Parts: sequence; structure tokens; C-alpha cells
Amino acid sequence: MNHAEQGIAKYLGEDCLRYLQTVRIGIAGAGGLGSNCAVHLVRSGFKNFVIADFDRIEKSNLNRQFYFINQLGRSKVDALCENLKSINPNLDITTNTTAVTRENVHDIFDGCDVIVEAFDDAAAKKALVESFLPTGKLLITASGMGGAGNSDEIKTRKVRDNFYIVGDMKTECNAETPPFSPRVAICAAKQADIVLDYYLKKFHETN
Repeated sequence: MNHAEQGIAKYLGEDCLRYLQTVRIGIAGAGGLGSNCAVHLVRSGFKNFVIADFDRIEKSNLNRQFYFINQLGRSKVDALCENLKSINPNLDITTNTTAVTRENVHDIFDGCDVIVEAFDDAAAKKALVESFLPTGKLLITASGMGGAGNSDEIKTRKVRDNFYIVGDMKTECNAETPPFSPRVAICAAKQADIVLDYYLKKFHETN
């Protein structure tokens, strides 16, 4: 184990860390939700990821996304991969820079155990949920995180055993309620917490 993994194992134990490292996590979207969720998952001990996003880093992303000013113009997934490996250099990350569609979503994420939906586009969200909800894979999506204040309204809702929704279910990101870092980061952290809790419970059920 490298230094980062040794530090994480202090809290998890080596056996549990090795178990979490076998879980393959798909992150659909590398913006405010996806990039921040990925950071929490890496710091929680996960190391096996598929990250998909076709977008490039813009100045307007820097208020809430896990990127830096010297990365402007770069592919989000490539920059995110680099940033995550600055936390743990031994990560196994598969990157995909094509737009996720109903036609290619299975090709990209079929090998994943869990999928975190982190899209801005409603149609892409719908396609992802409809494609993977019947498969039994753990699926975590988000809805409602715009603006500032009322952060206690951001809840985790368990819809099915394998399907969770995080957000306040009403506050879209728009001109009146922009995507600010605190509420977006709360949603991202809650998405990561669902994944961690789910697999910690699975580990302790069998050990």
C-alpha cells in the first residue's frame, strides 16, 4: 500500500480497504457533482473508476468543480484523473470523453458495480436511470441543489434497495438559483456517502 492507502487503512482496516478497492464505480459526468463525489470516494478508499464526460474545463466551472486555473481548456475527465491521482497515485481509472447516450451507456458502464449520475442534462439523467435501474446495480442520482441556504433541505431518499436520489427535489440550477459550491458539494458528498455506507455494510455482513 502507498502512503495514502496506509492512512485510509488506519480507519477502515486493511481487509476492508482491499474489499472497497475491488468495487468498480462509474461516474457519469465530471462537473460539480461528479468531480467532488470522486474526491470523497478516493479519500474513502475506493480506487477503481470509470469516469465519462465529453466537456472541457471553463472559467465558470472553477466556482464549484475539482479543477484548477492552470487546467482551463483541458478535458474534464483527463484533468480529474490527474487530480485524483495526486491523492492516490495507484488509482485504476478508465476515462471516456464521448457524450453518454442511451445507445452507448451500457458499453461505458456495464462493467461497474455502482453508477453515480452527475449529469446536468435531464435527458441524459433519464436515459441512465432507465438503462440501469432494472439491472440491480447500485444507482445514485441527484435532483435539486441550486442556490444558497436551506441546505438542510438536501436529503437522501431511498427509492428502491438499489436506487437513491439526493437533493431538495425542487431547486434547479438556473439564473435565479445558480450552482454554488456549498450546496453542490453537499449533494456530491451525500452521493459518495451512500456508496461508502452501502459497501461497508456489505463487507461487515460477510466478515
